[in-house]
Amino acid sequence: MAKKQLSSIGDGQIVGAGRKPEGILDALVGQAQHLQAPAVAKYVNHLRQEHPYESPAQIIARLEQRFLMAVTGSGGAVGAAAAFPGVGTVMSLASLGAETAFFIEASALLSLAIADVHGIPIDDRERRKALVLTVALGESGLAVVRDSLGAKSGGTMGRALGGVIPAPVMRTLNQRLVKRYLRKYTLQKLPLAAGKLLPAGLGAIIGGVGNRTLGKIIINNSRKVFGPAPREWPSNRPHIIAPYDGPSSS
Repeated sequence: MAKKQLSSIGDGQIVGAGRKPEGILDALVGQAQHLQAPAVAKYVNHLRQEHPYESPAQIIARLEQRFLMAVTGSGGAVGAAAAFPGVGTVMSLASLGAETAFFIEASALLSLAIADVHGIPIDDRERRKALVLTVALGESGLAVVRDSLGAKSGGTMGRALGGVIPAPVMRTLNQRLVKRYLRKYTLQKLPLAAGKLLPAGLGAIIGGVGNRTLGKIIINNSRKVFGPAPREWPSNRPHIIAPYDGPSSS
């Protein structure tokens, strides 16, 4: 029996042998959010150390700028390392070799990095998955989060996902987010010849509107999901000490 796993073919088409669309998407998002909390924190701290006097809003602006630069430039390992210092390549790009896969990886890193700036815990796999899917969906994803967690209408992701959430609740939430994603991008209605999800699905969208346009959509979604940046750095984030340049000359 053939193993049901993701593999790459040609120019990055993703194949999920024998899988339903839900299973393929779940595996793809699972790969995208594989970065652990320490790696994301390292990336954010690297930016903060380079710009120790900047506010959370300014650091988020830099995260957005680097994300847009990465997805509109090279999708290879060199481009990834340049765009994400402190993390290096987002994943083993050689194993997928796909511009589309890289876009999803970069989107996941942006989502998790902004969550880190907001002080939202990202140490749990299911929580990371919820963050990535919600940003991909935008307002409709946030509506699912609010409904699933009983959060107030108009609340941000920080308010909804910032507290302690039982594991079964998180798993149910992610199942709903996956279904909403499939409905939004009509993956269930598209032919999955030979189990191909991309480029028939998201790959077609990227090819149609361009990486830069889609990148801006992801950025706008993240702003809706997370809301305004905190004015001060959250107490659970490390204090960055500005470098000492020596006494000023009189």
